[in-house]
Formats: sequence, structure tokens, C-alpha cells
Amino acid sequence: MDQGNYSRVAEFVLLGLCSSWKLQYFFFVLFNFLYIAIVLGNLLIVLTVISEPALHTPMYIMLGNLSVLDVFLATYATPKMIHDFIYESKTISFEGCMAQIFLLHVFAGGEMVLLVAMAYDRYVAICKPLHYTTIMNLYKCTGLVVGSWVIGIMHSLSQLAFTINLPFCGPNIVDSYYCDLTLVIKLACTDTYVPELLMLLDSGLMGVTSFLLLLISYTVILITVQHHSSVGRAKARSILTAHITVVTLFFGPCIFIYAWPFSNFPVDKVLSVFSTVFTPILNPIIYTLRNKEVKSAMHKLKTRYVSYRLLSHLSLTRLIC
Repeated sequence: MDQGNYSRVAEFVLLGLCSSWKLQYFFFVLFNFLYIAIVLGNLLIVLTVISEPALHTPMYIMLGNLSVLDVFLATYATPKMIHDFIYESKTISFEGCMAQIFLLHVFAGGEMVLLVAMAYDRYVAICKPLHYTTIMNLYKCTGLVVGSWVIGIMHSLSQLAFTINLPFCGPNIVDSYYCDLTLVIKLACTDTYVPELLMLLDSGLMGVTSFLLLLISYTVILITVQHHSSVGRAKARSILTAHITVVTLFFGPCIFIYAWPFSNFPVDKVLSVFSTVFTPILNPIIYTLRNKEVKSAMHKLKTRYVSYRLLSHLSLTRLIC
């Protein structure tokens, strides 16, 4: 189609998760609760890492950044989804749709790279413990964290570059609760074979490379810990269990969705919700429940907060008296 002879759609219609109003009211309450829990839980980890000097190490700095990414990953679409549960009109502007696509790939791409960086940190800590402080210094840790954001942004820009200029002249219905790039591309009024191929190669390269690096890292670590003492093996396996669980939760839905990228199955919506809502709420639970240092730091933070409140109350009482 001649791109000079079309009128671009001004908005897209999102069909959401379901059409039942009863279910939508239930989901409105459920996802409100989950979203608040995601924000509070992850911000608590960030605050704990910042406030506790003992956690100013590469491992916990990366964990804090993972929590920041999880908050953003849950925020790019969840508030809009919650809003749409109680409104009949579920539309999003063209600009808003492109913004959702951009933000999703920034945060998801950044999290992939950060998970690889965290695996590398654990590889150095377990396989080269005597050289850990030399290899994983603050400078390298900062570089890995900044690098994860830069790669996420570059990946997202490359996705958006061949999408934003496509001729969208109708239809404009997206069978999802957010602007899924694989579904939006198919709405273009032109042959989408090349954009679909570019999108698949871009996302596939990012996802497969990250997953293979993680697989190699954890395999080497698991082989290495076999030569450690029983106490060392138990501690290493405890840490690895948390990391591998998070990686599985994050990459599992992505692998399934992108195995059939341009087919729309009902389960895709469930997996998308899992990636953007349930994974960000499970990450802080997994890392805190299995980590004595984080739990201890949270207890100290709670103690300081209670002490501060008591002192404030006593000061206020004295002023009144």
C-alpha cells in the first residue's frame, strides 16, 4: 500500500483480559492489591539496600536495581489495565501504544541483562572467591547496572524504529490488555513479513543470548560447588535456588510466547500477566525469604523506624506538656 495515501489511526482498542463484568470487578480488586504489593515490596528492598551499609555490595546493589526494574515493569501497563476493568471504553492513543511498546522492551530487556550480570556476580563469588573483591569492584558493578539500562534502551529503540512508521489505517483492535508488539504489527496496512522477521530476530537474539549465558553460568557454578564443603554447598545451592527460580519465572513465559510470536492463544494473556504482575511480586518474596542478610537488614530498618516514631512521639508529648 502507498504510505502517502492513508489516514493513521488515532487510537487502538484493547479487548482486555475478559468480557465478563463480574470478572472484571473481581480483577479490579485483585490487581489493585497486587500492584500495591509490588510497589511496596520492591521499594522496601530498595530502601533496605540503600539504608544498610552492609548491603552496599555488588550482589545487593544489583538486587536493588532488579527491584526498581520490577516496579517499572509492573507499571508500564498494569495501572492502565486496572483502569480499564471499570470502564467500558478500553482505548489507548497511538502515542500511548507506542510508549507502552517502548517501555516494555526497555524494562524487560534491561532485566534480562541484569539477571545475566547477577549470574556473573555469583559465578565470581563462588568460583573465584579469593579474587571476588578485585573482579567485582564498585566500578564494574556500576558498569554492569548502567549497561543493563543502556542495552534495554537500545533494544527497545531498535524495536520501535521499524514499528512507529508502519501505516496503521485500521483495523485498530488489539486482543490484549496492553499494546503487544506482535499483535500491533499485524494491524499495519501493508505486508508485515519484514517487520515481523526483524522483531523476531531482535527479541530472539536478546532472549536466547541472555538465556544461554545464564544457563552456562549456572551450570559452571553447580559443577564448581560439588568440590566445596557441605556447608559451602548448602549456602551456594540456597543462593542459586533463588536465582534460578527468578530466571525460570521470567524467561518461562517469554519463551512460550515468542515460540509462536504471531499467533494469539488465550494462554498468552495469562503468561503476559504472569510476567508483568506475578513475577515482580514474587521476586522480592523469593530473595527476602531465602536471604538472611536482607531479612536482618529489614529488621534493623524496622527497629530504627519504631525507635524514630517513639522519639517523635515523646518529643511531641513534652512540647504539649
